[in-house]
Amino acid sequence: MFAVIRTGGKQYRVATEDVIRVDKVAGQPGEIVEFGEVLVVGGDNVQLGAPTVAGATVAAEVIEQGRGAKVIAFKKRRRKNSRRKRGHRQEFTLIRITEILTDGKKPSKVAKAKPERKPKPAERTEPDTDKTKAKPKAKAKAAEKKPKSRARKESKPKSGAGKGKSKK
Repeated sequence: MFAVIRTGGKQYRVATEDVIRVDKVAGQPGEIVEFGEVLVVGGDNVQLGAPTVAGATVAAEVIEQGRGAKVIAFKKRRRKNSRRKRGHRQEFTLIRITEILTDGKKPSKVAKAKPERKPKPAERTEPDTDKTKAKPKAKAKAAEKKPKSRARKESKPKSGAGKGKSKK
């Protein structure tokens, strides 16, 4: 089942358990908010509103109240020594759709409990008692490195071109 709701001057197609980002709606994280402007209710039988579906509401849980990225509005009038720089951050609400209700039903006022995460299995906490094993590996790596030879650098011919591109 899905619905089309209108909030903040925009329309959103939503289904149960959808997480959407809408313009700011009043409510603290964890609260249930209702959207009464339901334009379409779809599923087995589609109900179109004229302009809204009578008795239909959508309930959602507020997850987060936040602000979007900063948008810079910079205006400059050339040769007039006039410029203006303004920043703006749009406020938004992150919501999770909990129920799509029809026939004038009321939403449950309590948000669904989130399933608790199981802790990760404990890692081995045994200290490494034998520290001598690490030292031979380090010495072995140092022995594998070859010393750099200066003969290779000296054998390269120096170009007298200096700056600029060379002609070929």
